[in-house]
Amino acid sequence: MISKLLDFLSNYLAHRKGLLPIIGLALLVVNLLLQFIVPGSFIATTNLFLHIGLFIAILGLMLAWAL
Repeated sequence: MISKLLDFLSNYLAHRKGLLPIIGLALLVVNLLLQFIVPGSFIATTNLFLHIGLFIAILGLMLAWAL
């Protein structure tokens, strides 16, 4: 099951190498906007989307380099 999922993701992302970094950057922009829209919320104070976005962007760059 997991092997089939990894094969599918590998084939899908091989043709769309910039997808994960773009998603990561979009999450960084969402985090920036949340700082101004709802400054006292849990997501804004912990910078949750910032950390997730950075992780996804770096992971996407490493996968793009490998594929």
